[in-house]
Amino acid sequence: MTTNTTREDVLRKHAEFLLPSVANYYAEPVVLAEGKGCRVVDHDGTEYLDFFGGILTVSVGHCNERVTGAIKAQVDRLGHVSTLYPTLPIVQLAESMARITPGNLQKSMFTASGTEADETAVALAQVYTGSIELVALRHGYSGRSMLAQALTAHSPWRAVPTQIAGIKHGLAPYCYRCPLKQTYPSCNVACATDLEELINTTTTGKIAGFLAEPIQGVGGFIVPPKEYFEIAVDIIRKAGGVFICDEVQTGFGRTGGKMFGIEHFGVEPDIMTMAKGVANGMPLGVTIATPEIADAFKALQISTFGGNPISSAAANATLAVIEEDNLADNAETQGARLRAGLEEFQGRYPKFLGDVRGMGLMQAIEFVADETLGDRTPNVEATGKLFEACKERGLLVGKGGLNGNVLRIAPALNVTSAEIDEALGIIGESLATFAS
Repeated sequence: MTTNTTREDVLRKHAEFLLPSVANYYAEPVVLAEGKGCRVVDHDGTEYLDFFGGILTVSVGHCNERVTGAIKAQVDRLGHVSTLYPTLPIVQLAESMARITPGNLQKSMFTASGTEADETAVALAQVYTGSIELVALRHGYSGRSMLAQALTAHSPWRAVPTQIAGIKHGLAPYCYRCPLKQTYPSCNVACATDLEELINTTTTGKIAGFLAEPIQGVGGFIVPPKEYFEIAVDIIRKAGGVFICDEVQTGFGRTGGKMFGIEHFGVEPDIMTMAKGVANGMPLGVTIATPEIADAFKALQISTFGGNPISSAAANATLAVIEEDNLADNAETQGARLRAGLEEFQGRYPKFLGDVRGMGLMQAIEFVADETLGDRTPNVEATGKLFEACKERGLLVGKGGLNGNVLRIAPALNVTSAEIDEALGIIGESLATFAS
């Protein structure tokens, strides 16, 4: 693209040469050209505060000097060799994964995306247990391959009727919209205990595993009750299955105070998958398993791009920034500041703002028709209005939820108090334009 290429040229070429399903945000898409820290600049020079970070991927800020420095140095040394050759960056990364993950997770397989990471995890679980049946959760999202779409229980993201055998979907721990019409804690976490009936009535009774996100990302940052995973994983293991924890969105300090989301729930995974924030935007998926599970997989495996020296170098630098700068703690501190501001808006606009939820720097607002009247009909129109109003005032955020009525807010882990306050100011001004 030459320097005299216009925004309109980019949009025209996007429409002409990319699949129509490659959708863009906003009525007038933002053509981004530059970024630094929590800020990005579009093709015309307009600056935005980025509070979605490439879908929770830019974990330590755009063009972080330590990460880009590591990438540039690695490019000058060695760019690509595939997993057929060991390199220093990939073994350093694998050693770090074993050190920072909970429990007895030790051996990793690196791929190029979260989709591939989940696919690898499923294969490991099936080979280890000798079973093929899997339990996933409604409102969950696992990626864009055929298997990942079958695991995904979120109709807008399922392109075709995926008929992969052996996948069952349990009830989501979605307290605000409880599928059983109960109320926590008097429900006794029935969504978790129902997994036993699901297994006993819809499977052979012996399953390969249970794949779940600690907080459902695309589902709208759905946070389960604190007891959920202890109950659910106990049921899964009694049925012969292993627990696959999908940390693609929740990993690497995002949920605040801990390196991984599952650490808030007192359960150790048998297999864990990661991507997004691990390499600050470079393509990398991670599957890590206990030695017993990893060693059960005897067939050959290869990944052409997984764990290549450049992505691994970026990941090693990203992890160093997260740990040395105590960014998990910063996510907890700034997440609490963000949450307090969102809850203040909820008190000010109780009609539309039905639920505020999340952990750390993974916060959401769910818009409904009229919470004051008990009408929780998804309010997609209000969500869209706030989405566009924030963009007009220089703030980029995300959307989610089955009906697209959830605003997702997830800035870089090194976001400052001033930037949180700036974003809250924009959200407040934007709400005031239509909510009352």
